[in-house]
Amino acid sequence: MIRATAQGVSFAVRLTPKGGRDRIEGWVRTAGEEGHLKIRVSAPPEKGKANDALVALLSRTLGVGKSRIAIAKGQAARNKIVEIAGDAAELAARLKALGDDR
Repeated sequence: MIRATAQGVSFAVRLTPKGGRDRIEGWVRTAGEEGHLKIRVSAPPEKGKANDALVALLSRTLGVGKSRIAIAKGQAARNKIVEIAGDAAELAARLKALGDDR
């Protein structure tokens, strides 16, 4: 789920744009998948608005600057790989606290 990298951590996200309100719903595991963080944002999936809302939500929730968060894969898809630069152990602990595996 959460992988340590040379710069920090990376993890999978399943993003739902136009999801009513901005919220992190927690970690989800499905068959044949390592797991992902389920997130909804109210922004529409046009011109990067949903991606910007995702970065802003993660920044607020985890207490890291937006410039430290990057969408490494899946810019135009619901399934994304997000990377956050910083102390891997600290970031992993904050991410794990966002919700239990289901």
